[in-house]
Amino acid sequence: MDAVTPRPGPVLSVRNASRVFGGFTAVRDVSFDVAEGEILGIAGPNGAGKSTLFNLISGVPFGPSSGEIWFDGARIDRLRAPKIARRGLRRTFQSEQLFTTLTVGDNVSVSAAYLGTGMTRAARQESIDIAIDAVGIGAYRDLPSGEVPLLVKKKLMIASALVAQPRLLMLDEPAGGLDAEDQAELVELLSSLNSQGLTLLIIEHVLSLLRELAGRMVVMAAGSSLSEGTPEQALSDPAVVEAYLGGAHE
Repeated sequence: MDAVTPRPGPVLSVRNASRVFGGFTAVRDVSFDVAEGEILGIAGPNGAGKSTLFNLISGVPFGPSSGEIWFDGARIDRLRAPKIARRGLRRTFQSEQLFTTLTVGDNVSVSAAYLGTGMTRAARQESIDIAIDAVGIGAYRDLPSGEVPLLVKKKLMIASALVAQPRLLMLDEPAGGLDAEDQAELVELLSSLNSQGLTLLIIEHVLSLLRELAGRMVVMAAGSSLSEGTPEQALSDPAVVEAYLGGAHE
């Protein structure tokens, strides 16, 4: 994967983002910035609004009811999801969103066809090869994606997001279901991608993973942001200890 050229200012700014469904507020006035090249973690208990926040940012399947979202200097909360993705903001999902009967390589090809509009056929094929190599799944390229190990499926989702060289990649619980050995390999991969300049925004319940990867963390509960700071600062906040850790620091 080619290194991303840094630009001044935050790559992502979320300003008072809220989402209301009828009388229920799923996300309430959440604000934060993500700097170019950093890893920002988002933690919180189930129902905190973390994945809904990702939906608001990516436009999949909906944007915010109110507030503003700026990406790479342009407001995106009024754009449809395909336009947001093609601007260079990509995401993965908690469950493996794959075409299970297609091969690993064909899954990445589908993503390249969707995201790589305007690319020549040769450039698109090169981007597919680079993305597969970047996550280390070349040995599985010709196997049906439904039959490969879970870690490979996780890496395949990342490769499909990388295929058009995003500026920011949002990962929703990438370590879900992985054992300790696979988690360590995932951390190594994400650290490598970040070292090449890729900005990462990560939702994760595995707090040890966020402690190892993230320079900053936002902790959410009941749709709102409770704390922001380094992982130790955020997780030691009394409101976080009470709401998320049940009164005991992990």
